[in-house]
Amino acid sequence: MSIYGYVRVSTREQNEGRQIIAMKEFGVAVEHIVLDKQSGKDFDRPGYRRLMRKLKAGDTLVIKSIDRLGRNYEEILEQWRLLTKEKLASIVVLDMPLLDTRQGRDLTGVLIADIVLQLLSYVAQTEREFNRQRQAEGIAAAKARGVHFGRNFKERGENYGSVMAAWKRGELSDRAAARELGVAHGTFQRWRKVEFGQ
Repeated sequence: MSIYGYVRVSTREQNEGRQIIAMKEFGVAVEHIVLDKQSGKDFDRPGYRRLMRKLKAGDTLVIKSIDRLGRNYEEILEQWRLLTKEKLASIVVLDMPLLDTRQGRDLTGVLIADIVLQLLSYVAQTEREFNRQRQAEGIAAAKARGVHFGRNFKERGENYGSVMAAWKRGELSDRAAARELGVAHGTFQRWRKVEFGQ
């Protein structure tokens, strides 16, 4: 009977150190800690798939929080079912001591763990949706205030106005105007569309 730890961080900016420290403090051997660095969109988790092949009946899987198992409510519940009912492995969720299936294997213990799991999975998904909504609202409010997102605009240069006027009068082609401004043809075309809508 082995104890494995699963650590997942969903962006490059997130650091896995906190989760790994928690695994070591629990007693998971370093060689039994499996790490995945995956984005929220791309949920192809090679480490987790390897771990699922290794897990045997009686083994224990330790995770820091319930959302390490999946992106959404349904996925978390499905992974929980696979681990506990098909693999017959135990799960320990460090952030939620009630979700420790090593104890209370009787009907009441299983029922309580399942109820708590469903509730927490729902709360985790709802919180992610609220965060996305708050982020979208924040971006919309910032754009309304004139905040620019994305790459910085290339400097237009002092002769921008006169070159654009010459282009508008038909005195310069797109490529000639781009050369005058010292920018790529595509950059000039983007500027032209912003300026004149054509």
